[in-house]
Amino acid sequence: MTIRERWEDIERQILAPQACLSVDSRGRERPEEPCAIRTCFQRDRDRIIHCKSFRRLKYKTQVLLLPEGDHYRTRLTHTLEVSQIARTISRALRLNEDLTEAIALGHDLGHTPFGHMGETVLDRLAKQNGLPGFHHAAQSLRVVDHIEKDGRGLNLSWEVRMGIIQHSKGQVDVRSGYDLTNPTTMEAWVVRVSDSLAYLNHDIDDALRAGLIADDEMTPEMREVISIPNSKRINGMIMDVIENSTPEAVRFSDEMLGYIERLRSFLYRHVYTRANAQIEDSRVEHVLTALFNARMDKNGGSAQEAVDMISGMTDRYALHLFQKTFVPSPWPEPKNII
Repeated sequence: MTIRERWEDIERQILAPQACLSVDSRGRERPEEPCAIRTCFQRDRDRIIHCKSFRRLKYKTQVLLLPEGDHYRTRLTHTLEVSQIARTISRALRLNEDLTEAIALGHDLGHTPFGHMGETVLDRLAKQNGLPGFHHAAQSLRVVDHIEKDGRGLNLSWEVRMGIIQHSKGQVDVRSGYDLTNPTTMEAWVVRVSDSLAYLNHDIDDALRAGLIADDEMTPEMREVISIPNSKRINGMIMDVIENSTPEAVRFSDEMLGYIERLRSFLYRHVYTRANAQIEDSRVEHVLTALFNARMDKNGGSAQEAVDMISGMTDRYALHLFQKTFVPSPWPEPKNII
């Protein structure tokens, strides 16, 4: 018996009936010999961590553009916080923690530079050039399927790929947004919920650090919210999910859903709008549109290739390329001949 087979046997013994066992995976698009040590989901997790797109998350905006402070979140730290929350919930519900972790680590690989503002710009450009649009969840799947490893993709298992595409809710009503009509796995559902738990809590923390929340804008409930330490607030939400989930659904209590809905509405009204104003969305649109059009001129008019190229950029690379492409460079100073 190999080490992998021992792990697969342990999964059969300890995981809940609704969990997705590694041995029950629907497999990969291109069949591969199993690893002697890792299960298929452990292997997927490692491939995601070692891919270029994962490393670039370090310099992609979460909420604040290229923050100067060392303690603000980036898309990478957001991803790690989602993974930690999702693993905690998954372990408590006796689901497959390896599958959960792989989905969480891969869920934002296709995100644009400049956060959701960049996503809005790319969506418009894609539609104007004959594509159905742009969404970071679909692009994340495209990254792992077709872009990574020079176009060969990571060849991930079906369950991880479907979890990546199902993670995003968009700006929808909270009570309907957490539900999945046809979840491929319970683990995918856990990541969908954990993504919100992560950003709701860390965006409050970052907004307070950046001075984006004014005292006169806060309701008594919001004042109470921000007085609670971040770890305690997250723990309360995680415990609520664990206590209210069933073998058929991952869900919050009605009371917690109401609380989250009010918190989320407050963030959209008073934090995200103000953060976008500080980033100056018209300038972001100008930069990305110019880079997109330049790429279209260079690649013979392939909108999909331009979308893939722009969405993969970090914030700082997009700004560097714009500077290099469109801003005149000073003539080099003459060498000192003395």
